[in-house]
Amino acid sequence: MSRIPFTAAEIAERYTLHGAHVLDTAQGLNGVYDVHVERGRIKALGKAPVGFTPEQSWSLEGCLITPGLIDLGPHLREPGPSYKGSLASEARAGLSGGYTTLCPRPDTSPILDNAPQIQTLLTKARALEGPHILPLGALTKGLEGELLSNMAGLKAAGCAALTNGRAPITDTRVALRCLDYAATFDIPVHIQPEDAALAAGGCAHDGAVAARLGLSGIPAAAETIALAQWLVLVEQTGVRAHFSRLSTAKGVEAVAAAKARGLPVTADVSIMHLHWTDQLLEGFDSRFHFQPPLRGAHDRDALRAGVESGVIDAIVSDHLPHEAAAKLAPFAESQPGITSLETCWSMGMALVEEGGLSLERLIDSLTAGPARVLGCAAGTLKAQCAADIAIFDRIHRWTPTEGAWQSVGTNTPLAGVSMNGRCVATIVDGKLRHAL
Repeated sequence: MSRIPFTAAEIAERYTLHGAHVLDTAQGLNGVYDVHVERGRIKALGKAPVGFTPEQSWSLEGCLITPGLIDLGPHLREPGPSYKGSLASEARAGLSGGYTTLCPRPDTSPILDNAPQIQTLLTKARALEGPHILPLGALTKGLEGELLSNMAGLKAAGCAALTNGRAPITDTRVALRCLDYAATFDIPVHIQPEDAALAAGGCAHDGAVAARLGLSGIPAAAETIALAQWLVLVEQTGVRAHFSRLSTAKGVEAVAAAKARGLPVTADVSIMHLHWTDQLLEGFDSRFHFQPPLRGAHDRDALRAGVESGVIDAIVSDHLPHEAAAKLAPFAESQPGITSLETCWSMGMALVEEGGLSLERLIDSLTAGPARVLGCAAGTLKAQCAADIAIFDRIHRWTPTEGAWQSVGTNTPLAGVSMNGRCVATIVDGKLRHAL
């Protein structure tokens, strides 16, 4: 089925979704179950509990139901220039992709480095009645890598974690103080490992393709050297550290070794780095300009293996919407990024269909995995949890076209490409927020 048989107006306080295939890795459930919802929470899966009488019941045979997807670090463009997107547009894009929880990054304009900024963002988010918003606050003031932000204040304001993103902290003493302070207040820190000196001026993977095209390269060592340094600091401070946007085989090895030693670390990878390699840069196609850059097939295959083994905990969309003009410059001068909230799940399904990833690991890395990273109760359909539900049609063919998606961003190489599988409904706190 490609359209759900109910509308938001029909959703009551007590209803049953009948006959769909349910996949909830947090509970180890993979089969056909009825989903019973009452007052915004999961009442039960399977047989209706005693005394539960649904006000409505809908048949969803042929659909796949999962916990609502969770994205760690999409750019929602607010505050910032509206021509690149807004909280409203990008939240709708998240709902359209099956996301019920988004953790927006702090490199906005102005930077999300203080409690009032976070509170303003959350107030706007609540008014939208969209996905849950769990912001990532700035680890240092202005993301300048010099002065610590008011970490305790940011946590109290509602930040799920702190990060400096790709903005470097070049002074190791500052980095140590950041992790020490965060550990004291039990605030998770998200780190995108990249040595600033090695990455300076680079726009592509430092390999044969970049050399042939004359593009400045970013070596794999930029990631592994930075990882090694951060891991030493994590071991010393005991901070809960999450490594974002891994892109190399050596990076996967380093995280695996750290986990084996018992360090409190987790990691994610973007859906693009699981799919594509730097071979796509031929022709200087700026649609494939990302940070970190697409790397070689060996790195891509190692990242896939890392997700399948559980070394990599989460897959992220790395959503970064731009207007069309941002990609029209020569490759090195174009702005990196992709609008991807609405296509991430379909790209994941393509991986499953080609044998690059199991369906169970795909769903876990989009739901229960990021929930474990955040330490929150989302990512499951367990009884009494919030009824955050994504409903997918696995055989629905669709073609992303400009103007047909919710994001303001137009920067995607998938425009005009036929894709298989699509989110047909997204339910947040028991209420229908998106439907085809």
